[in-house]
Amino acid sequence: MIRQLIVTLLVTAPAAFAQDRPPATQIAGAVLALPDSMRAGAKVLGYQGGKLVELRPGANDMICLADNPADSTFQASCYHKSLEPFMARGRALRVQGLKRQAIDSARAAEVKSGALAMPAGPAALYSVFVKNDDFDPVAGLPAGSGALDVIYLPYATTASTGISAQPSDKTPWLMHPGEYRAHVMIPIRN
Repeated sequence: MIRQLIVTLLVTAPAAFAQDRPPATQIAGAVLALPDSMRAGAKVLGYQGGKLVELRPGANDMICLADNPADSTFQASCYHKSLEPFMARGRALRVQGLKRQAIDSARAAEVKSGALAMPAGPAALYSVFVKNDDFDPVAGLPAGSGALDVIYLPYATTASTGISAQPSDKTPWLMHPGEYRAHVMIPIRN
């Protein structure tokens, strides 16, 4: 059993580290999610040696998370710094091995108890994704890439915002109305 564990670690650990992209490439890919005017000043978190680290300090209120090299697809997300406690807690719970439903339950309980703060006002999240990560982020997003923009509005409802909770690919809609994680989904029109 111990021998099998050692062999597994020796085989998988180097592969994970070898997938790390150079910091400049990770930064270029991470900020693709943001509008052009916000890219230069965003703080960027990325991967070195399989660990999430700060690749670049920020000069504005946005934080970008570089693509995880352990995934076969490319996804980068950027969000307002007021969402960092929520996002960081989700990452910490994933590291502990929790899945989405357990993470949502844990964060909901922590928000309810006051242990986890949510933004006091609207907070944006921008995300881009590509079906595979075999492209050059410095050159920009390839054809066929996708995007998702959301605005977190904790506890917002249809009544308080006038935004429909009916999912739509044509108009903004409110996801998780009335919950701590309520947010407006904004379809990207290409």
